[in-house]
Amino acid sequence: MLEPAGVLPQAAWRLDASPEISADEVRIRVQRLNLDAASFRQLAEKHAGDGARVRAEVLEIIETRGKMHNPVTGSGGMLIGIVEEVGPESPLGLKVGDRVATLVSLTLTPLRVTDGLAGWDGRSEQIPADGTAVLFGRSVVGVLPDDLQPELALAVYDVCGAPALTDRVVRDYVDGAARESGGGAGEPVTVTVLGGAGKSGSLSLTAARLAGARTLAVVRDEAEAATVRDLGLADAIAVADARDAVAVRARVGEALGGPATVTVVCVDAPGCEHGAILATATGGTVVFFSMATSFPAAALGAEGLAADVTMLIGNGFVPGHADFAVDLLRRVPAVRRLFEARTAGH
Repeated sequence: MLEPAGVLPQAAWRLDASPEISADEVRIRVQRLNLDAASFRQLAEKHAGDGARVRAEVLEIIETRGKMHNPVTGSGGMLIGIVEEVGPESPLGLKVGDRVATLVSLTLTPLRVTDGLAGWDGRSEQIPADGTAVLFGRSVVGVLPDDLQPELALAVYDVCGAPALTDRVVRDYVDGAARESGGGAGEPVTVTVLGGAGKSGSLSLTAARLAGARTLAVVRDEAEAATVRDLGLADAIAVADARDAVAVRARVGEALGGPATVTVVCVDAPGCEHGAILATATGGTVVFFSMATSFPAAALGAEGLAADVTMLIGNGFVPGHADFAVDLLRRVPAVRRLFEARTAGH
């Protein structure tokens, strides 16, 4: 860390992005960056879709901070590349030549770009790039699977924490309902996913359904509803602006016959906290997977609404999360089709 002294890498304003590594570190030759959805949306809206200005600001952030750490959203993304050097004390189990995806945020990854992002038009989340990145001894990284194109694997790894935690939370409710019923099916568990047509949303819907829940996708318009419907990703679909708390509550109630047991927020826009809380049953759980979430708004909103719900921050890491997400992609062709459509042209 260069600034300020004494803090961990994610909290630092600026990192030392020099390519020299310590004994427990690994240097990666960067091939592609993936901005998280909230960060890309903020930059695109700020610059009215002007790709050249978006590219210039991303370069400025990386050069200024020694990492990709959007100062507005507080988020970054991840990358793929080739292992270039492995320190003798690295615990990551990597070898030179491995093609890998980092499973930790770019907000804590020392990053140096050497090509000026010349191959990127500033209009997509995935960024062809050349440069170096450094992984620490406690980093999380995955070797890219042979049966997935790198761009597809990167898109899946970018959101792999969402389906893994959704699976864990939903299975707890399903198992609890079975115990209360003496081993039977128990009361049905319902899961609402705000942003169900997106990457993390589609994987979360799939994980919830496979865990035994009835699922509802809340999407922003009829085009997204058609996508979810055509792919069969959810048991029910509702169209609503996730920022309109009253509308979200109404649409969820109409679709499910009441509030959801679990609500998963995968929308990359701010202002979705209160709708998620209102749409969740007493004793239920809200999982926030969007970096656009305001956690003070969530906490104070739940208090003001007298909502007895558990609220979880999806921190992006669950043991085995990368393998879990890739397995969903392999098992459910509809999800793979959605991801392939999203990454087409990258």
